[in-house]
This record gives sequence, structure tokens and C-alpha cells, in this order.
Amino acid sequence: MNSPNGKLIPVGGAEDKGTDLEQGLIKRNNLNFFEQGILSRIVDETKHKKLSRIEVITTASTIPTEVGQNYLDAFAKLNCMNVSTMDIRNREDAIQAENIERLKNADAIMFSGGNQMRLTATFGGTEFYSILRERYIHEEGFVIAGTSAGAMAMSNTMIYEGNAANAHLKGAVKVTTGLAFMRDVIFDSHFDKRGRFGRLAQAVAANPSCIGIGLGEDTGLIITKGNYMEAIGSGMILIIDGHNIKTSNIADIADNKPISVENMIVHFLANGNKYFLKERKYVPINEDSYEKTNVE
Repeated sequence: MNSPNGKLIPVGGAEDKGTDLEQGLIKRNNLNFFEQGILSRIVDETKHKKLSRIEVITTASTIPTEVGQNYLDAFAKLNCMNVSTMDIRNREDAIQAENIERLKNADAIMFSGGNQMRLTATFGGTEFYSILRERYIHEEGFVIAGTSAGAMAMSNTMIYEGNAANAHLKGAVKVTTGLAFMRDVIFDSHFDKRGRFGRLAQAVAANPSCIGIGLGEDTGLIITKGNYMEAIGSGMILIIDGHNIKTSNIADIADNKPISVENMIVHFLANGNKYFLKERKYVPINEDSYEKTNVE
């Protein structure tokens, strides 16, 4: 893929209080997927700001009506009124002419949380996906945002299963092909609240050409040119770099045996920190010289 002209905004979710979106469970009185700070940044990154046409895709969720209405209400609080939900439940819905036309006219697409496999199984190989990907590659100012499952599905290598308690055991973390808006990364969401360091580390150990990106809740990244990443929100972004691994037993042990890995590199990003994916370069807050010479 050439360097895309659009932007990706993966967010780690913010709705963990007694819920488990990946099992389709959520309390009806707890539907705040983003703090307004995150939503405001998403709106600000779109071409026409508060006048932008935003389509929210609730395919990943098992309660699409409630989730969709929550987004409409949240955007309305920001005086962003040109927002609609696309309740695409299956591949037949995805190829309907009305949905294709709405995609072509949108300034931004936002994928809700839920089950990331629903996203890949529903959109993979469809005309809808091809148009979405082409717009992201070629159109400056076009935004694809996603929370939780919507963020995890953005990468080429996608975690779809993995219990945090068993993540140190080989085979406990399952990966498949995601929507591939970005290559050489693996996203994980709800990262700190659900203790997912082990599962992202195993995914990177098995795919060391990828950079692991752990997204904390109420925290995300604005990714430009498929390379330049800026941390936003109130929580933590964790970067796991496996390029310099010296020894690893993951290829040689049997399933359900503990893995061992030497020399993984870990970075922590807070709001305002930057990271360049291709260069594997961490940029401290307020260090602008590297940004100015490399972001274009």
C-alpha cells in the first residue's frame, strides 16, 4: 500500500464498567464509548469539521440501535449534527446500493465496538470494503475511526481471541487477517483495564515484523500517512517492538507451554507523544524537529 492520504483514528474504548463488548454484553445505562475529548479530536480531523458527514457503522455490536443512538447523542453535544448510523448486519446489507452511496458521500466512517470478527466477516472482499480502502488511500482528509473492536480490525494482523490470564501460554492468543488499513501493526484495546500486555506480547513474538499497539481506554492515536502517530486522550498507549528480539522459544515449544522472549522493546505514550512506525522512532512531547522533517 502506498502512503495513504487519509487518517486512521483507533481508540481503545471507554466503557469497561462491568461490560464485555467482545461477548456482546453491555449495561444499558453505560453507553459512553468516548469522552468528549476523543470525539472532539475525531471531528476536528475531518475535512469540514462540525459540518462533516459522519457515518457510524454498528456492525460489530449486538445492540446496534442503542449503540448508534449513543453516538448520535454524543456528536450532537458537540454540535456535530450531520451524523447517521449504518446498521449493516450482514454481507447482503453491505452491498446495498444505498449503503454504497452513503459511503461515497461520507467525510468520515466510525466503527463501533463489539466483535472484530463481525467486521472482517461482513466487509472482507466486498465492494463496500474496496471503496472504503480506496478512499482512505487516495483522499486527503478522509477519516476512518474505530473504538475497541473497530480499532482492532484496522490492522492486517488482528487478534480475535485471547484470555489475558493464559496469554503467556503458546496458542492462547489467536490471530487472523483484519481489514488491513495498516500493515506491520497489531492493535489491542481496553489494554490496561483488561490486563492485555501478555496477549499483545505473544502476538508480537509470533509476528515480530509487526509493532504491537496497546490502546488504553479513553485513549487513541491519530495516524497520518500510515506512519506518523500522535497519542490523544487521557490514558496510555503502549508500543511493543519485536524487531530486536534475540531469542524466543515460541516456534519450538508445544501449545499451552509458557513462552520466553528476550529483548522486546516497550514504549509508553501519553497525550501528545508521537511515534514514527517505519523508523520505529519515539518522539517526546514538545520535540518538534524530528516531526517537522519527517511527517510530510
